Amino acid sequence: MQRCKFLLLLFFLSILKSWAQPGYNLGAGPSASYLSFVDYQRSFPRPQEAMQRKLDTLKKQFATKKLKWPVGQIYIRSFKYDSQLEVWVKQTSESVFSLFKTYPVCALAGSLGPKRVQGDYQVPEGFYYINEFNPFSNYYLSLGLNYPNASDRILSDSSKPGGDIYIHGSCVTVGCIPITDQQIDELYVLATFARDAGQDFIPVHIFPCRFDVPRSKAYLDDLVKDDLALKNFSEKLSDAYFFFEKNRKLPIVMVTGDGQYHINEAPRNAATVRSVLSASLPKEELSSTRPRALPSKRVRTIAKLSEIVDQWPQFPGGMAAFNGFIDQVSSALRGSLPSDFSKVYVQYEFVVDRDGTPVNFKIVKGLANYPQLQALLIEQLEQMQVWTPAKLNSIPVAKKLTQTLTLQK
Repeated sequence: MQRCKFLLLLFFLSILKSWAQPGYNLGAGPSASYLSFVDYQRSFPRPQEAMQRKLDTLKKQFATKKLKWPVGQIYIRSFKYDSQLEVWVKQTSESVFSLFKTYPVCALAGSLGPKRVQGDYQVPEGFYYINEFNPFSNYYLSLGLNYPNASDRILSDSSKPGGDIYIHGSCVTVGCIPITDQQIDELYVLATFARDAGQDFIPVHIFPCRFDVPRSKAYLDDLVKDDLALKNFSEKLSDAYFFFEKNRKLPIVMVTGDGQYHINEAPRNAATVRSVLSASLPKEELSSTRPRALPSKRVRTIAKLSEIVDQWPQFPGGMAAFNGFIDQVSSALRGSLPSDFSKVYVQYEFVVDRDGTPVNFKIVKGLANYPQLQALLIEQLEQMQVWTPAKLNSIPVAKKLTQTLTLQK
């Protein structure tokens, strides 16, 4: 009888031990105290391979920059207009952050401004943290963000604010922050070691642009000048940006009852800094109201536009080649600009059809007072090359794109 009781006790102990093993709650990490978060991530094939590829390289990069390995804490900030993602590192909570690396962001879905509803394909703006490590991502590896945060839950659509926002690999996006597989390898490993060192909340701040880059700030100013709510929202983000630029420490961010951000200890001269930047920009901007749509010669009747895609359209040669084409368009129009023309940011849209042909060009903002210039611009844009079309479930689909360009003397 005693032997039976002893065997029964061993049986229940074995069950309890199995329950203590780390599960697949990828954001929470291991539940067994004896297994480190690094070891936990090593138990999955992709993180294990990422560490095999990147650990030695990361150690050498840290040594070159006179940074201590392993990393203690990291801070990530992303700039939508500038298409960049920065990784800052430090060892202790008392020390300031040092810039480790800046990654180019592959693509941007939506436009500048916060995410407010499911399906708007906006990348959020604001203050977040990593709440998920996903080694089985459809986009290779991914780090999830806690969108919607406290502010978003107040200001966004109450029933469908959206979600599933990630920094991920594969270099494609439907509303997230995409980088290459090689880059997410590094970032995933860095985040894993920071989490292992005790950093439970890895901050990720997403800004519309670099507020101290004149070209970027000018684009943002033009976008928000007729939208007071968006302007106030962007200024709060600007306060946080300049606080970090001055101190290399994170500001304390609070959310008021109406969902607005409040940046504690923000520099009192932040508004002054913004004014100085604005003063360095052209004082006279053309009015940007929605013009009547001028017809495109390359017109098709599109039966269905796909809102959600697995793969976005790809321009031949990538985004660098596309930007080169747009620069050529701007240069070609320079001689046709009126004498009173200074500078304007033009927003246009078009559809990449299922066969990759760009069609249905339309100027939606920026040239309301210049219908002839609109027509010339559309004529130039219609010389755009054929794209690789978007795909959904491996089937080519039609996808609308919205882009911007600058016209100036």
